[in-house]
Amino acid sequence: MRTVRDFYDFLDEIAPFSSQEGWDNSGLLVGSFEKEVNRVAVALDLNKETLDQAISLEADLIITHHPVIFKAQKTFLSDCTAYRLAENSISLIATHTPLDAAEGGINDILCDLLELTKVEVLSTSMSENLLRVGFTDKTTPEEFARFVSRQLSADVRFCDGENEIETVAVCSGAGADFAKEVAELGIDAFVTGDAKYHEFLDAKEDGLTLIAAGHFETENPAMAILAGKLRGRFSETDIIVLSQTNPIKYLKD
Repeated sequence: MRTVRDFYDFLDEIAPFSSQEGWDNSGLLVGSFEKEVNRVAVALDLNKETLDQAISLEADLIITHHPVIFKAQKTFLSDCTAYRLAENSISLIATHTPLDAAEGGINDILCDLLELTKVEVLSTSMSENLLRVGFTDKTTPEEFARFVSRQLSADVRFCDGENEIETVAVCSGAGADFAKEVAELGIDAFVTGDAKYHEFLDAKEDGLTLIAAGHFETENPAMAILAGKLRGRFSETDIIVLSQTNPIKYLKD
């Protein structure tokens, strides 16, 4: 019989927890290493939608990308997701920045989806292994933004750096803090999930095409691939990807 420890150790092999950023909270966050596991649920986030599914499926373990406990929390009341996990005897492991940074992890998967070639780790003063950089066929900023939109089924926002696009940096999720350093390295475009107005403004001034393709859209595709890796190691265990909808809605008149 498999235990939570077996799954934790496998995740630690493919995306070492020791590599997490200092502000992160990855690892076993709820439950016990000794708990027996017959069914595992995989999801980007643990919210009411995914937790209800996991409970109905009688999952013993949930593996998420984003941590269910992230900031300091003073209470754990009955409507809290972490409380409900414990109440239903479900353990939870989060692999956040370790999976972002890992070889074959979320940022490498994003590069594959964008069909980048000659992909390498892009080290910056802010992070040694979160970012990637690769090449695309020469194109215009608008054409590349449209390509990103098609590949990720995303409603993208972008600024035109007014340079032909050939080199592309990638950081899934909330990576716009890296835009300044990416621009200083002379890279043509930067694809991330979220970006603020002033980050677009600065990027345009720096000649960088900054593309915000959505936090959900840049990370959720990796959940099915992670589940596939788990099935490859734990063929005797039910591994289920929970259905999750993007909490952000878009209106078009």
